[in-house]
Amino acid sequence: MEFRYRYGRINLLVGLGVCFAALTAQPQQHSAPSAQDPGSRGDLRALAALVPVDTHTHVAKGDAAFYAMLARLHMHILNILLVDDHDPYRKNLNSQRADAERVIQESHGYASLCTSFDPFQFNNAGFAASAIRGLNQDFMNGAIAVKIWKNIGMELKDKSGRYVVADDPRFEPVYLDIQNHNRTLIAHQAEPDEAWEAANPNGLDYPYYKEHPIWYMYDKPGVPAKKQILDARDHLLAQNPKLRVAGAHLGSMEDDLNGLAQRFDRYPNFAVDTAARVVHMVVMPSDTVRAFILKYQDRIVYGTDLGYAQDEALEEVVKEWQDQYARDWRYFSTRDTFEYDRHKTEGLGLPPAVLRKLYHANAVRWFPGILASRP
Repeated sequence: MEFRYRYGRINLLVGLGVCFAALTAQPQQHSAPSAQDPGSRGDLRALAALVPVDTHTHVAKGDAAFYAMLARLHMHILNILLVDDHDPYRKNLNSQRADAERVIQESHGYASLCTSFDPFQFNNAGFAASAIRGLNQDFMNGAIAVKIWKNIGMELKDKSGRYVVADDPRFEPVYLDIQNHNRTLIAHQAEPDEAWEAANPNGLDYPYYKEHPIWYMYDKPGVPAKKQILDARDHLLAQNPKLRVAGAHLGSMEDDLNGLAQRFDRYPNFAVDTAARVVHMVVMPSDTVRAFILKYQDRIVYGTDLGYAQDEALEEVVKEWQDQYARDWRYFSTRDTFEYDRHKTEGLGLPPAVLRKLYHANAVRWFPGILASRP
């Protein structure tokens, strides 16, 4: 599970002093957070006042205390399915769907579904028609988006043994169906540059690739270059200008804001989420990141890649989620100097109007229906 692989367990979480009691107050208008206590009541009330949306989560189960946390934060989540043949749970889309639908029903309007299809059926006759039937059933049941994952481009091969990338013509009927149903495509294509570079023990993503070498491309013969995968993604955008596409994880261009800006300028149907990549912004000059977000404030949606797996303990999950939300809020909303995942940074201090776009309005625009069941 992507949330499990990333910073949720690999990197050490920075404690922010967040607990249930800090979340019980009612929301109020945005006010200056406390530099001494980034998880203060004022901080979290200001976040909750935005009716925030986390557009990138993976939740396999839930319970009353978890849903109560979402309610206290007024946090709406997009629960994303994907097929991962290296994860026993993620191999089966049907069981994931059943679990996700249960979470959505129990959340009383705080969760929406992003469905997927099995890319490993690609070489079967009638692949596109079968995928479309499954998606349309999920659309009828309320799914508002569809995810394609990095195994397209980095793992999936056709019958001749060639890697399959996202603009393969056999995917085109699926993209057209998503567009015709006014749903959004979430595209996790490629990975950080580090996946194609010599191992660097000081790299931000080194622990991930050390633990999950299947996604480390550097020493694998014949694999597509990152540019080839992103070029295919860009061709998908060009070929489907009416299809909304959200590039997961800053569009896998987390270390190249100039390149990402060029894509925004070229493809008006393209946005990105921040899931599991805020730390990549943290290590850049704050003024550079701030200027980028201000310029493209309509194209960036908030996401975390947080999850709740079947074998996880409630208390740990609630703390992890609350800490992540408080840490991200401090980075985006204040000018504090503090440590984010062991990296010293200065917060961006984004204006209230931009914070509202990042946490709420852009999600509503790029994921129609995400607040349809808003409590």
